[in-house]
Amino acid sequence: MRLTERVHHDLAQVLQHGDCAIDATAGNGHDTLFLAQQVGIHGKVFAFDIQPTALEQTKLRLQEHQLLDGVQLHLSNHAHMAQHIPAHLHGSIRAITFNLGYLPGAEHHIQTQAHNTEQALQHAANLLTKGGILSILAYTGHVGGREEADCVQTWINTQSIHFDIQQHIPKNTLKSPPEYTYMRKK
Repeated sequence: MRLTERVHHDLAQVLQHGDCAIDATAGNGHDTLFLAQQVGIHGKVFAFDIQPTALEQTKLRLQEHQLLDGVQLHLSNHAHMAQHIPAHLHGSIRAITFNLGYLPGAEHHIQTQAHNTEQALQHAANLLTKGGILSILAYTGHVGGREEADCVQTWINTQSIHFDIQQHIPKNTLKSPPEYTYMRKK
């Protein structure tokens, strides 16, 4: 199973119709679409990206599946996600997913940054409900990717009191494979 499929499998175990979810890094919209399918017409998805092209692709993907109505797209850095989520939903988000790195097929120099991601993760921890899921897929094979993954790991190491944490971090590999972290809020 590819890691992106594993992320969807794990999220599907907790998301139900009517839930609220966040795609912190919309990219081409695959995760946003998946979240929208899981929460259904009575749920809500908030998706963030800093690139207009990413949000355009996400919007097209959602329209193709007739799921745009339940999704709010935000042209914003994920570090600012909390200010775009209505106050009454703070502490009640069921799942938040991060797919770190750059937009496939776009400029590689436009990518998530460690300092922004660290802020976003802290916001995510506060936005989640008890039992909510934080999913982080960090790609390490590009310039800046290893540094961001290390920053994420440092943050994760401070969260064991608040989260049950499972990680899939390949060891002893010649390449730089992605690292997957699944955290359930206690």
